[in-house]
Amino acid sequence: MDPADLRDRLGYGDARLLAECAVDEMAATGRGGQKRNRTHSTVRLRHRPSGLAAVGRESRSKSENTKRALRRLREAIAIAKGPPLPNAPEWPAGVNVKDGRLRVAPRNPARPLVLALLLDALEEHGGRAAPAAAALGLSTSSLVKVLAGHGGAFTEANRIRARNGLAALR
Repeated sequence: MDPADLRDRLGYGDARLLAECAVDEMAATGRGGQKRNRTHSTVRLRHRPSGLAAVGRESRSKSENTKRALRRLREAIAIAKGPPLPNAPEWPAGVNVKDGRLRVAPRNPARPLVLALLLDALEEHGGRAAPAAAALGLSTSSLVKVLAGHGGAFTEANRIRARNGLAALR
């Protein structure tokens, strides 16, 4: 799948993104007793066009687990390699950038798109955080802090740096 087409999926609503997925329901394991072991509340989404997958299993509620799996699928799409960085990236609504500091709440629906922009900038600048941050109008520490707040994005940032012969971010 073309990276730009995949990145467009970040703007899809839940129903539209879910329509592109194969949904597997299964019984969860672990704490929760007999109710948890008998009900098929775990949800695994497999995005057919990209092959990416995400699982929601924390709750005994299938609908809550579906929402969690959708959020994780969006994050996986954001982490996947995207298109080239635009010359003047636009921040999504609800994202606050002031004095080079980026603020985005963990539950903000635009968070996967923000992570995608940060990783695209890092990729385009050979894994170097300072020029990537400057290209986005951010401070280096702000870029690193937002990435560090998301384990998958931080791991991908360090993979980008390793491919370019740079030390891992801390």
